[in-house]
Formats: sequence, C-alpha cells, structure tokens
Amino acid sequence: MNSTALPTLTPGTARQHNLPLVFLTGAIIGVLGGMIGLGGAEFRLPLLIGVFGFAALQAIIMNKAMSLIVVVTALPARLFAIPFGDLSPYWFIVLNLLAGSLVGAWAGAHWATKLRSKTLYRVIAVLLVLIAALLFYTHFFAVDPLALPEAPRTIAGIGAGIIIGVVAALMGVAGGELLIPTIVLLYGTDIKIAGSLSLAVSLPTMLVAFARFSRDKSFSVLGQNKPFLVTMTLGSITGTIIGGLMLGVIPSLVLIPLLVLLLLLSSIKVWNHD
Repeated sequence: MNSTALPTLTPGTARQHNLPLVFLTGAIIGVLGGMIGLGGAEFRLPLLIGVFGFAALQAIIMNKAMSLIVVVTALPARLFAIPFGDLSPYWFIVLNLLAGSLVGAWAGAHWATKLRSKTLYRVIAVLLVLIAALLFYTHFFAVDPLALPEAPRTIAGIGAGIIIGVVAALMGVAGGELLIPTIVLLYGTDIKIAGSLSLAVSLPTMLVAFARFSRDKSFSVLGQNKPFLVTMTLGSITGTIIGGLMLGVIPSLVLIPLLVLLLLLSSIKVWNHD
C-alpha cells in the first residue's frame, strides 16, 4: 500500500487500526521467525512501513520496542533450556561483543534520527537484502569457526559488535540473525549456546539504542499507539512460541528460500517507499 493511500505517521499522531488484524499479523511474523529460531523482527519492520503506514523512524522505534519485549520474555525459557551455570564459562564472549555493540547501537540510533526519511528507507532496504543473504548462507553453508589468536579475535569481536549494534539499531531488531553466526564463527561455540549468548548481548544493546531513541521527538509514537504496540507484541510472542513448536515441520529447503524471497520483495517495496 503506498503512501497516498495510507499516510505515514508524524510524531505525536495516533492512528486507528484493526486490532485483530494487527494481532494476526504479529502472530504470522512470530511463526515465521520461530520456525527458524529468530524473533521475526526483520519481517515485521517492512510491514510496519508498507502495510500499517508508519514512517521509517517511527517504524524502527516501534519494532525496537516490540523486539525488546520479545527478548525479555524469551530469556526465562532460554535459561530453563540452558541453565545459567552452563553459560558462565562464556561470559568473556558477551563482554567482548558488548564492547563494540553498545557503541554501535548508540551510533546507529543517532544516525537513524538524523537521516532523511527517504535515505532511511533506502538504508533499511539494503539491510533487508543483506539479512536475506545472511539467512540463506547460514542455513545452507557450514559456518566453520576461525582459528584466530586471542588478541586478533578480541579486536574482531569488538569490530563485529559495532557493526551488529549499528544494524540492530537501524532496523529495530534484536540482532540474533547476526549475533549467532558471529559467535559461532569467532568463538566456535555450540549453536544452542550461541543462541543464549546472543540474547545476553542483544538485551543491553537494545536498551542503549532505546535510550538514544527516547531523546528524539519521534519516540512519542510509542505512547500514541499503545493499543497497536501491545496487540502486535502479544501476537508476535504467541507466534514465536507456535513457530518454535513447529521447528523442523517445514523443510529448510522450502522455508528458507521463501523467507529470503519475502525479505527481497520487502526490500524493493521499502526502497520505493515515498
């Protein structure tokens, strides 16, 4: 739906939405993300822009708020599956990545508030293509750990953290789709451990970006659209749980190409958004 049929929001403006449709959309996004072990925020962002009519920055802030809530609700279940004690030997990985991601998150959120809307749409479109490529690669090609000495690995971890923090802030996502392969690649951890460690990195990273966004007038979109925010978040959490239970039901050979195609089509729509 284009911007002439569905005007974008300006700061401080609330809109009426069909809340059952909002819940259903959030649930579908959650199912898609849950089936591949993610929260689905990368699929939610283009819908916030193209279907529900939020301007780029408002969509990022809304997406970030929902991602933050989804991550917080996912933590207890993740700690139940992998106890805290099993993660304690890996906290140096969390600290290494946070040294970069916190800086990147602040910088990315700052840039998002300064870029013109059209430029921000183009940035989001490019990032959607990169996420699609990464999704395809990590599911169909082996991610073999790099045998790096400790000092270069630490430097690489900080650099990767900065990039991940910037991307997560600019898209309003938790960053798991970037963090998990990075943790496996740099530190050689098990994929399940990497999933839990990614939550430990993404939560403070999101809080930093959220703090920077809160200083911008566009942050008022959250208060002006509480019913939408709560409804889509509940739908996303519900869908993520269902998607997690459906993990492996649809073969990756079918599911991943479809999700990649969806991201690519979304990138085209966002790129052309006025």
